[in-house]
Amino acid sequence: MKNNKKQLFQDIIFLLISIGIALVALRTGIIERFIYSFDGLSWLTILIAGMFFTSFFTTAPAIVLIGVLVQTTPLIMVAIIGGLGAALGDYIIFRFVKDRISEDINYLLSFQKTKRFFAIFKTRLFIFFTPFIAALIIASPFPDEIGVAMLGLSKIKDKTFLLISFIANGVGILVVGWVARGIIGL
Repeated sequence: MKNNKKQLFQDIIFLLISIGIALVALRTGIIERFIYSFDGLSWLTILIAGMFFTSFFTTAPAIVLIGVLVQTTPLIMVAIIGGLGAALGDYIIFRFVKDRISEDINYLLSFQKTKRFFAIFKTRLFIFFTPFIAALIIASPFPDEIGVAMLGLSKIKDKTFLLISFIANGVGILVVGWVARGIIGL
């Protein structure tokens, strides 16, 4: 239990550092220089932003990058290419990191002592709705690891996982881009 608590604390610290880095990158112009370094390859920048959109540790910088990209790039292009990058990033997480995230979730759930609470996770209704709940989490600007872990626990096929991830992330990036255009483009 002590190791799980330490791991959760480390993850929270890394998230706060990531948010700090995103704010510094935005204020210092690093984001713009990064985008211009891919001169003529905006699709690659968008793909990278999509991959970063998925991880607990890189979501904040990706949101900033997407916000800057949609100011000069068609929003639908950012959503589609970014969704592809995010699906690729989610798949990497799904394959290599899902065990650690599952451990974090189990640790957090271990604070509940009621057996009835855990029984909910074994019902057919919960199992049926798990992919939909996971897709909502993936579509949100929050990190995808929890949604990816939920999909991993639901034992869906890789092709279905990739489709859900692409659609959910594409919609999430579309919304983030739309909001960024509204805020920055005033």
